Amino acid sequence: MDILLFLLMITLGFVGSFFSGMLGIGGAIINYPLLLFVPAGLGLAHFSAQEVSSISMFQVFFASLSGVIAFRKRNGKGSPLVHKGLVRDMGISILVGSLLGGLTSKYMSGDSINLVYGILAVVAVILMLKKNKGTQEQADEIEYNRAVAIPAAFVVGIVSGIVGAGGAFILIPIMLTVLKIPTRVTIASSLAIVFISAIGGVAGKLYAGHIPLLPVLFTVIGSILGAPLGSMVSANMDVKYLRYGLIVLIAATAIKVWSDIL
Repeated sequence: MDILLFLLMITLGFVGSFFSGMLGIGGAIINYPLLLFVPAGLGLAHFSAQEVSSISMFQVFFASLSGVIAFRKRNGKGSPLVHKGLVRDMGISILVGSLLGGLTSKYMSGDSINLVYGILAVVAVILMLKKNKGTQEQADEIEYNRAVAIPAAFVVGIVSGIVGAGGAFILIPIMLTVLKIPTRVTIASSLAIVFISAIGGVAGKLYAGHIPLLPVLFTVIGSILGAPLGSMVSANMDVKYLRYGLIVLIAATAIKVWSDIL
């Protein structure tokens, strides 16, 4: 593996996880286009859509794992913000969905995977533009519609497993706007749900193949370094403008992906 590509993969992993740490998402929505376009644009590597989704899935797994560990250190094992019933229902459903999505990606063409990402990006932009107002309720006081939560998590899991995402950038808006879960409970609970999703996604990718081992390793190294710093920065600044910057980035990437497909 070329030393320049080695440094680039660490940098991309760092950048994606840094911004995901600030914005509270898994990072795949950022890392997927970075991994797909930047190495090829610099002439260092040309990863297929299957390889990009695999690299991204492993990055999400380790980023969400580090996030869960950091959350438990800050808040303890029995945090009142984690809704155990929500994590159980949506976690099991998204795990099954992401496993199926990861397995399905083996049989999909690169254009098909890019198409799924393009659709996800459009949906993510629409949901992120919605204003959400959460309360500070305790998790055990909250009721939610299981008939909506379980199938919604399953669908998110399938599409996330295909493109190599944990699904937080879709899951969080659904929890806020559709299920009406308070903001703080959503963030705390979604962290555990996305980690469960990443387990299924990684298992599916391991079976499907298309895993470039060294790029995965160096991207994960960058991710582990970037996520904690992003979380520290987010605690001391207003990320509203970064959120809108992310919307612009996602929208621009969606336009690029759709233009390539069409």
